[in-house]
Amino acid sequence: MNQTIINTARETAISAAYEAGKLARERFGTLYAYEEKDEHGDIVTEVDHLAESIILNKIRRVFPDHRIRSEEFGENDLSSDWLWLVDPLDGTNNFAVGMPLFGISITLAYRGDPVLAVIYEPIIDRLYVSSLGEGTLCNAVPVQMNRAKAFSKARVGWIQGHAVQNEQRAVKLRHYIDVNTKRMMRLWAPTLQWTMLARGDLDAIIVYNSEGEDLYSGILMVKEAGGIVFDYEGNPFTGINEQPYLIACLPEHQDYFMNLVKEGLA
Repeated sequence: MNQTIINTARETAISAAYEAGKLARERFGTLYAYEEKDEHGDIVTEVDHLAESIILNKIRRVFPDHRIRSEEFGENDLSSDWLWLVDPLDGTNNFAVGMPLFGISITLAYRGDPVLAVIYEPIIDRLYVSSLGEGTLCNAVPVQMNRAKAFSKARVGWIQGHAVQNEQRAVKLRHYIDVNTKRMMRLWAPTLQWTMLARGDLDAIIVYNSEGEDLYSGILMVKEAGGIVFDYEGNPFTGINEQPYLIACLPEHQDYFMNLVKEGLA
């Protein structure tokens, strides 16, 4: 893996996130129309497309031979060990209704493994950056999950795919988590939940089949902040998976959250 590429990619991703975030911040609260993307209730706005163009153009100028997969654009037809995953406006539903919970997510993977992630929250000007083996930073300050914190009931982020919202198994697990934790949080902006976990404001995240361009930035950030990510059977999660069923937490809490999920699915 070429460190020069990683360094240049980090600069490119940060610049793109800032510029796209500036656009979203300026346009926030001025939106009067949006489109439904599918029958599951997901939507897209003009700002999604404009922010995406900003990000993709910056990446293409610097890395014209890299693969890119983006929320609205889809995937280009290039063959490369390097793959960019872009969600230009994670939390579009929130943005559209005037709720200031949204962000920009940019990930770079090398041979199927995320190696760089940038998440930007434009409303509060908070930038998260993670590089493989180098930790997670929030506005240039290192972030670590709090290992000393204990809980009697946990604060859990729930992330679920649009296509499985009403699946009986998902509804059952979601209800069980809701009534057996201190708080189950659903922000409809998954990357913001991952950053909350990375900085210790959540105890865990449970993912129910929510693959997307916004998933892998958060996973890398949590791992680099001291957390672990594994499937419902306890197997470590690596690479990119089209149908992820995952748990993320501190290593010492793995058994607790695995049991919580198993009980909820029993």
